[in-house]
Amino acid sequence: MELPPCPKCASALTYEDGSLLVCPECAHEWSPTAAASAATEDGPTALVVKDVNGTVLADGDTITIIKDLKVKGATSALKVGTRVKGIRLVEGDHNIDCRIEGFGAMQLKSEFVKKS
Repeated sequence: MELPPCPKCASALTYEDGSLLVCPECAHEWSPTAAASAATEDGPTALVVKDVNGTVLADGDTITIIKDLKVKGATSALKVGTRVKGIRLVEGDHNIDCRIEGFGAMQLKSEFVKKS
């Protein structure tokens, strides 16, 4: 019997663990009945993140900060107009992971950026 791919990351390396199916790559667990209903869909849902203007962002995009943002533990704030290259989109409250020169790794909310 061939097991369905992971509905979250589309990995084909799924395995059975009791009554659940498990993906070893993203640790997603789901029931086989959910897999049957997900097979009728187009596959895993893509993460859609939009900037302040409603433009859809993608991994690797360059963005510009539109508002001064205070950073906990830093002596200065991120200033308006700061450009950030090579963003990575993630799920959660802060949906952009990036590295900002002079600050290091940061998580930003898409409502405070625009695509450059």
